[in-house]
Amino acid sequence: MVVHVALTGATGFLGLRLLRRLLATHRSMTVLVHAGSGDALRRITRFFELTGAPEEFTAGLPGRLRVVETELERPRLGLSGRAFQELADGLGAVWHSAGSINLEGNLPELRRTNVEGTRRVLELAAAGPGRPLVHHVSTAFVAGGRREGVAYEDELDDAYGFENAYERSKFEAEKLIHAWSRKHARPVVVLRPSVLVTDLPPHPELPSHPLQVIQRIMRDARRTAGDGGRDRDGRPHVRLVGHPHGRLNLIQVDHAAEVMVRLADRTPSGGVDTYHVVHDRDVPVPTVVALLERLVPVSIELVAAEPDDPSALESLLRFYPGLTAYLAHRRRFDDTRVRTLLGPSAASGRVDLDSLCAGLDARDHVPAGPPATPATGLPSARYS
Repeated sequence: MVVHVALTGATGFLGLRLLRRLLATHRSMTVLVHAGSGDALRRITRFFELTGAPEEFTAGLPGRLRVVETELERPRLGLSGRAFQELADGLGAVWHSAGSINLEGNLPELRRTNVEGTRRVLELAAAGPGRPLVHHVSTAFVAGGRREGVAYEDELDDAYGFENAYERSKFEAEKLIHAWSRKHARPVVVLRPSVLVTDLPPHPELPSHPLQVIQRIMRDARRTAGDGGRDRDGRPHVRLVGHPHGRLNLIQVDHAAEVMVRLADRTPSGGVDTYHVVHDRDVPVPTVVALLERLVPVSIELVAAEPDDPSALESLLRFYPGLTAYLAHRRRFDDTRVRTLLGPSAASGRVDLDSLCAGLDARDHVPAGPPATPATGLPSARYS
């Protein structure tokens, strides 16, 4: 049986990798892209060119991909009633990867994209006579502000609060999915990746990933705030709240996409099946600190609480809790279900200081001097 698949977020950091995996088993697909975002097919083609796809493959993309411009937050995805129903009629599966990953975003803005966007994708799935299976890309960080212990796949509550509005918006989207599944007696597959990274060198025609955004925030904050105190090597000294025995889960984006698509081949239970797509080994917080120090010439000291006498740079970084909140985490994400289904092949590839630096621009150190950017408007990332 031929199942036609629609994918949102196909031009994003993860979406492009999902598209590559899905095209390996589907002759044609529909990609739902943000209206007015530019030439999506060109951007998709360019990604495959830059990542070594054969010329024959890239030449065939226009015949394999149907591009539909949508407005994710609007009823019927901003389409006419007829166009919306025609889209729904042809679907056998929907992959929802689009969303905002802006850790510094405000909650109303993030809800429009991450919650209302999910609601509209579910409306599309409900309108499909073929009862298309929904695959929803969430995040392991719906675990919220819980900093110790084990986060399990079937847990979904707000007892610990959230580190930022992004986490809350993804939590609310998952709650919406559970309600929709119960109401329509329909299965949904929820995929929760941890922090997605790559060892592919940065390129201006490739989408940014979360660590690139953090790198830019650190650099722009330093330019804006100046140097402040310095260590013995002449680097600005920064105190950040964190735990020396903390850990953070990072996973190569290509491996995450592979695991997600393999999980999609499993027969759903009938309800909401949730999977943690995470690395089998956490990265120690000192390694993350070493990465930041290599990317931005600062000296970072982990402290137990915010200093009473913050420098200008430390004060500025306080406004961006998404940057540093995770340096105090010591929890781990349980992925027993994934390992049971996929076996040893679920183990992840290398994620260490060298591989992380390979996926970032570690050479462009910030020069001393006057501010180059204003304190507001620091960059964010979006799966689009």
